Amino acid sequence: MGARFQFFLACALALLASSIISAAVVEHTFHVQNLTVQRLCREQVITAVNGSLPGPEIRVQDGDDLVVHVVNKSPYNITIHWHGVFQLLSAWADGPAYVTQCPIRPGQTYAYKFKITRQEGTLWWHAHVSWLRATVYGALIVTPRHGPTSFPFRKPYQDVPILLGEWWNANVVDVENQGQALGTAPNISDAYTINGQPGDLYSCSKANTYKLTVVKGKTYMLRIINAALNNQMFFKIANHTMEVVAIDASYTRPYVTDVVVLAPGQTTDVLLVANQTVGSYYMAASPYISIQGISIPFVETATTGILVYEDATSATPLMPAIPAFNDTTTAHKFYTNLTGLVSWPTWVSVPKEVEVEMFMTFGLNLAPCSGGDTCAGPFGQRLSASMNNESFEFPSRLSMLEAFFDKVGGIYTTDFPSKPPVEFNYTDPSISFDQSLLFAPKSTKVKKLNYNSVVQIVLQNTALIARENHPLHLHGFNFHVLAQGFGNYDPVNDGKRFNLFNPQIRNTIAVPTGGWAVIRFQANNPGIWMAHCHLDVHLPWGLGMAFEVENGPTLPSRLPPPPVDLPQC
Repeated sequence: MGARFQFFLACALALLASSIISAAVVEHTFHVQNLTVQRLCREQVITAVNGSLPGPEIRVQDGDDLVVHVVNKSPYNITIHWHGVFQLLSAWADGPAYVTQCPIRPGQTYAYKFKITRQEGTLWWHAHVSWLRATVYGALIVTPRHGPTSFPFRKPYQDVPILLGEWWNANVVDVENQGQALGTAPNISDAYTINGQPGDLYSCSKANTYKLTVVKGKTYMLRIINAALNNQMFFKIANHTMEVVAIDASYTRPYVTDVVVLAPGQTTDVLLVANQTVGSYYMAASPYISIQGISIPFVETATTGILVYEDATSATPLMPAIPAFNDTTTAHKFYTNLTGLVSWPTWVSVPKEVEVEMFMTFGLNLAPCSGGDTCAGPFGQRLSASMNNESFEFPSRLSMLEAFFDKVGGIYTTDFPSKPPVEFNYTDPSISFDQSLLFAPKSTKVKKLNYNSVVQIVLQNTALIARENHPLHLHGFNFHVLAQGFGNYDPVNDGKRFNLFNPQIRNTIAVPTGGWAVIRFQANNPGIWMAHCHLDVHLPWGLGMAFEVENGPTLPSRLPPPPVDLPQC
């Protein structure tokens, strides 16, 4: 008996030692500075990281520690958000300006330090201040601790990040500021991009179109990331189908489709088999314009890349059939056909006992045009946005997380409402310009949560000003998507539709236009965590809120002190 125990003990210690040895510290330095690039027949100065667009790709393994030294050589304040990373007990590294940190000022540096814990798949990083994420973004790829043989699908021959973006023939900070000054929507972008390039269909862009060379018969993983500021995107490849195997770094039951839809902030991993006739095929990304009730301008040209088979002689790529810009049916079919992979060890079951229930309405609003300004919003007012009729306003003299940790008052309050102050027919288009409902007060409010509490939120779109599909991103947590649909949420009938067995797991949910979604998560990470619309046009208007998750009862469940180099306001 003693010999057997000693054998098992030796095995356990060997496994532990192997795990410790295999974990690594991955270190990068980001130099953020001006970069002059040429797009759409002209030169433009942008803010970029390490002289590239997109920025550097980061690859780590689950369990690794990541250290990124950000050196701000740009003329703007900067922060970096690690989109989808849990930041367990490292909320100081989450990145939203004035929420978990004050910005890194020009000439300053800050080292983001955090551990990747129980995550694998495709995430990304981006600026989280102003509109700088238009050009400050890149892929963050987390591979399994035990290598690619640990995938729940066949090992791909190669994996390739595909980052979708937007391009302005202008300084994006100036574009946002001009819109804010006028109280209306800023100018739209001039192009969409694949891996930083607009592609063949835009002027002066053919020579630098992104190309991916493939070998016939091989399987490729495309790690698709929607880094666009304000547009959901359809993605297709001519004559090819794709097999979705993960979303937002969570594995899914394999789902075969010829079109992928991604809201800003979302990622989708697909397997692509190069099984067509040797030749050239366009990859195309085009906008999904979900807004209803008003007409808005948008770029109607698709961005393209080219899938080229090795030894191909055809010079003209085939173009896929692009969905209509307002094809909500196709978008909804894609979003609702995704389910989680219960059979895999990384699966996290749906928490069953709900302790906090919220009903959260959100959408566009108005704010008064004051101070003698001339405003270009409806009724001569400013465009605004809110959640539960509270329009989120960022603090400026101290970050919310510092106020939480040091118990400083006057930065935010803990009275964010669990339901809207007024009940109405939320998705009825006739209420779009009802001025009794349009104005929402500015505030900095959080919803206070006990450590480890299970939270269920009904996310209810409204028709105020316009009905639109809003992508809502929750910092610090993944959540289960229990159900989604159109119209007003019906707790009796829609509650019967909950998928509690294998729902998709996400960090960003595209709530259907004129509809709703129900999400559930466990608040097991102390700190201040934003929940906000990932259409960047809406965040400065106030379409956001935050959760204050209290410390737990033990030392491993309490937020550590801030790092010594945390930027100050």
